[in-house]
Amino acid sequence: MSARSVNKVILIGNLTRDPELRYTPQGTAVASFGLATNREWVSEGQKKEAADFHNVVAWNKLAELCSQLLAKGSKVYVEGRLQTRDWQNNNGEKRYKTEVVIDQMILLSSGRSGADGDSQSEDQDVSDMSSSEEEIDLDELLSSTSLDEEGTEE
Repeated sequence: MSARSVNKVILIGNLTRDPELRYTPQGTAVASFGLATNREWVSEGQKKEAADFHNVVAWNKLAELCSQLLAKGSKVYVEGRLQTRDWQNNNGEKRYKTEVVIDQMILLSSGRSGADGDSQSEDQDVSDMSSSEEEIDLDELLSSTSLDEEGTEE
């Protein structure tokens, strides 16, 4: 087994609901929202389509920005990692939820203030202010990563 591992998620999609902003007892902001991504393929000469739905979570300043700028239907680019939580429900059954915890967000369509008549520029880059990570060029990332037939990095 390799000592290296990668947990990286990149999604472009549309919000399925307005972000819900909450605060932890310690005062840390956390926002959650749904994101839908669409895919198309051809099977037996027929064009087929499907949608996948993702639970997205943002923390700290990025959570507050998502709450202010995003609305149901907004097109957005998000980048982060997968995280699975588990808990026991009232019946004692173990439950699981997998979420995309984001550290970067780029607004690809008009946000909330666009509905009030204010014009916002497209492709706004909004990154977590507490993150010290450098910007990653998506084209560079995709061209520099080669995968073998099983989809693992070479």
